[in-house]
Amino acid sequence: MDHVIYDILIIGGGINGTAIARAAAVAGLKVLLVEQDDLAHATSSASTKLMHGGLRYLERYEFRLVHESLTERGIMLRTAPHLVQPLEFHIPHNAQMRPWLMMRSGLWLYDLLAWRGHLPRSRSIALDDPVVVNAGRRGFSYWDARVDDARLVVLNALDAANAGALIQTRTRFVSATRGKDVWTVTLQAPGGDQVVTARRIVNAAGPWVELVLRSGFGQRGPSRLRLVRGSHIITTRCFAGDHAWLFQQPDGRIVFAIPYLNAFTLIGTTDEPVDGPHEAQISPAEEEYLLAAINRYRRTPIAPAQIVTSYAGIRALFDDGAGSASAVSRDYHLDLDTAGPPLLSVFGGKITTARHLAEVALARLGIKDRQTRHRPLPGGDMQDFAAFFEQARQHWPFMDGDQLHRMARAYGTCLAEVIGDARRVDDLGRDFGAGLYAREVDYLIDKEWVTTAEDILWRRTKLGLHLQAIQVEVLDAYIDERRK
Repeated sequence: MDHVIYDILIIGGGINGTAIARAAAVAGLKVLLVEQDDLAHATSSASTKLMHGGLRYLERYEFRLVHESLTERGIMLRTAPHLVQPLEFHIPHNAQMRPWLMMRSGLWLYDLLAWRGHLPRSRSIALDDPVVVNAGRRGFSYWDARVDDARLVVLNALDAANAGALIQTRTRFVSATRGKDVWTVTLQAPGGDQVVTARRIVNAAGPWVELVLRSGFGQRGPSRLRLVRGSHIITTRCFAGDHAWLFQQPDGRIVFAIPYLNAFTLIGTTDEPVDGPHEAQISPAEEEYLLAAINRYRRTPIAPAQIVTSYAGIRALFDDGAGSASAVSRDYHLDLDTAGPPLLSVFGGKITTARHLAEVALARLGIKDRQTRHRPLPGGDMQDFAAFFEQARQHWPFMDGDQLHRMARAYGTCLAEVIGDARRVDDLGRDFGAGLYAREVDYLIDKEWVTTAEDILWRRTKLGLHLQAIQVEVLDAYIDERRK
């Protein structure tokens, strides 16, 4: 049915796949991306929501990875200022875990590797938070950034589509046959099987990368993949202030506590080896570990009943021979097979470095283009978010302040397209609860590949934390009717 020869077919709609699709489409290639579920439905919506350099990677001497990550953090702060926000972290000093001089030197090096990163430098501070146990009453402050991970994926896909890429969700890659110059690929889509041809294939299937190689390409051999589960809990707000916390643990790991959606605290993460993508559920032992990690530093312990929800994602890391799951490098590895039309498989990677990974991936495929370095993501063409939000308040005074702020963060300058010609609340259409109206739902269906309430509530927005089951049913029914 499709006689187009695509320059590149990408398998996987996570952060790596969509970033590569974006870079390729912007470079002028004819791109097809297929995703078996929703965009960011797996690992890429289950991160710690940080755009960071990885302070702890310095202990493993991964200086290049940290420098690259911090450089990318700076690029993302400039090109997606609505989505990527500076975030201050406080670290209580604990001499039994890491000496003062080691911590101060590590933070100084972190600052140095982020040279010209446009965020405040780290410093020593007095810590007198009455909630936090801190015998020495001193610690450190440093800066990184936070990001809505799933929306970052969607915005990469949206920019790719704006540049001419075809994004097909709910479409499963089945198999590929290598010809002299092109691949012949079978896809399973909602409307039936499709056969397409492509000059290059990128396997960016994340935790499924080796399964795709085996089942779709017939490749066999020893595994090069380490699957590691990272789990998080979301609790009722348990720390005051706009800053996050980094808590050192006796096992050498660190656990973050991050202000989340005003009323909550996001706590994570763990590093548990697993056998397959199907194990993306937090275990009772991990919940206990994360609660203990926080309660080690709290005067009043958090109770299990304060956990509102939890989530887990499977990191698909390249097996570098490290002994423990937490010691495996978070750096990416690109495997290029050129025995005919190229096949590039992506192992590992981080939310923070996805844009650069895409640059490198295209270069490995013989395509040199760096246009995304300065190209704003959709909605990111602004100088200052605070000024943009003030303009939005003046333009749409009828909207609730919290609702407008959430939408401004999610859509940036695309907000006008979402709200349209609405001049009063009634113009926004049906109210599904928690500030979600039909205007926004319609936009997400038309522009952002939404097919279910879950796509909206847990990936395009995080309003699933606020809606009741009956409201979700009503929303699902509306989406089904709207898509007919």
